[in-house]
Amino acid sequence: MESVIFITGGTDGIGFQAARMLLDLGYTVAIHGRDQQKLLSCQRALSDKVRVYCADLSDLEMVRSLAVKVAADFSKIDVLINNAGVLKAPVTQTVSRRDLRFEVNTIASYLFTRCLLPLIPKDGRVINLSSAAQSEVDFEAFTKFRPMSDVDAYSQSKAAITMWSQELAARHPEGPAFVSVNPGSLLGTKMVKEGFGIEGKDVTIGAEILVRLATDPRIQAHSGEYFCNDQGIYAAPDPCVSDDQARQRIMTLLDQMTIDAPSG
Repeated sequence: MESVIFITGGTDGIGFQAARMLLDLGYTVAIHGRDQQKLLSCQRALSDKVRVYCADLSDLEMVRSLAVKVAADFSKIDVLINNAGVLKAPVTQTVSRRDLRFEVNTIASYLFTRCLLPLIPKDGRVINLSSAAQSEVDFEAFTKFRPMSDVDAYSQSKAAITMWSQELAARHPEGPAFVSVNPGSLLGTKMVKEGFGIEGKDVTIGAEILVRLATDPRIQAHSGEYFCNDQGIYAAPDPCVSDDQARQRIMTLLDQMTIDAPSG
């Protein structure tokens, strides 16, 4: 049976490049985006065999519906790459009255992963896009919207996704593997160009590490770990991620927010 790889945020940047590279390696690839026309354009550019899925991850009901559609199309997902992320947007309050960066970068990816866990085999893997920018989470802001700077919200959301990667690895010691990754600082993605006004480095740097983690047969030994592509090694995340009390509080809040998701 062919190996299936699902990539959120797969219509541009490192997600799109990783999809192209994985297709060239013979994998079955499905991508998500929030613009149907852009998805269809990407499908034409990649292959008509690529399945495409449209959903706005800032709306958790759409995340649940997306998971249902994916489960209807695939009996298994070997690799889930939670690549979709937001740094800057004109409106940063979601329909759930939370910050957009927390909703998309942390909460939606957690919900989507929990919903798809029944499809991910024990030798499969979940790869979560983290960042070198990680900072202590403001729990009040995590649960209820309040104005924050783009960088503050983004760095906190990336610390939180790194936390839940560790915790789901602990909950599933027999697999699948859960690994968080900083794909490289200031790569030339749309997010970096819009957020910082710079061209950034070659996005292929980030795509290559996603492909490596998606295909590395040794990844099970690194479940729960954080890979820093700036250093090229599995490394210690920011100390705030290692705060056990904070990590457990994040998990309690995430489980409450996704209460109707399958157990995982």
